[in-house]
Amino acid sequence: MPTVTPPLADHLEPELQRKIDACKAELEGLGRLVVAFSAGVDSTFLLALAVRCLGRDNVLAAMGVSASLPQRERRAGRVLARRIGVELVEVETAELADPDYASNPADRCFYCKSELFVRLTRLAAERGFAAVAGGANADDAGDFRPGLAAGRRLGVRSPLLAAGLTKQEVRRASRQMGLSTWDKPAMACLASRVPYGSPVTAEVLQRVELAEEFLRTFGLAQCRVRDHGPVARIEVPLDDMPLVMGLRKLIVLVLQSAGYTFVALDLAGFCSGSMNRMLRRPTTVDRRG
Repeated sequence: MPTVTPPLADHLEPELQRKIDACKAELEGLGRLVVAFSAGVDSTFLLALAVRCLGRDNVLAAMGVSASLPQRERRAGRVLARRIGVELVEVETAELADPDYASNPADRCFYCKSELFVRLTRLAAERGFAAVAGGANADDAGDFRPGLAAGRRLGVRSPLLAAGLTKQEVRRASRQMGLSTWDKPAMACLASRVPYGSPVTAEVLQRVELAEEFLRTFGLAQCRVRDHGPVARIEVPLDDMPLVMGLRKLIVLVLQSAGYTFVALDLAGFCSGSMNRMLRRPTTVDRRG
């Protein structure tokens, strides 16, 4: 039997409660809903709240599946959907077959999300659901997020963003709701490990996933292996660097066997979205928005 999450506590701070209520109102106005589900903090909270507001029969979780999705996240999505008590559909996507995506431009996420949301919109129509919603939050509005433009173009709703819920607020509300994802580290798709302009291929994504899975066996929950061709650039929090250095010879051996020639530790430490440091925002993204 699925373990359904408990209701939100009554003692949330007033401002957060106000935002939760606004999000609930947004969800209730959507009717039957397909939630773009990634097993991350935001989409898991959105899915659980939608089930609370609309009932499990009126909510469908849909996870895009391709080489850019780590298998650990695919397994996590299955577990979370069962716990929340909602049907999960795994939707195969083909962004790697799109040259506009595979060439890895700065707005790569626009093409990825377009591929995903077109398929989810089609799924919603086939299954009799009225809308598609994604887990973008209020913090995303101020960041470089080409995928948001794709969602807006295709009519995808963003209830968390509309309610003004930030990432930290979603985490606090998730904890009150009993969701195991409340403190889950941020997890972007595997393609985010590849520098813009370097082609994204299934082979590259596979070696990145293999390398990161190996590092996680040592308890390195927050880590990235940035793929710079023959060089694997490892990012971990500063406090974890002594552990990595203590395992230096083994890490080099395993990552070289995965296909890297050189293995480097980034002394700046872990930084989510660090590849964006190399960007100049393209005007094409603004026009689409």
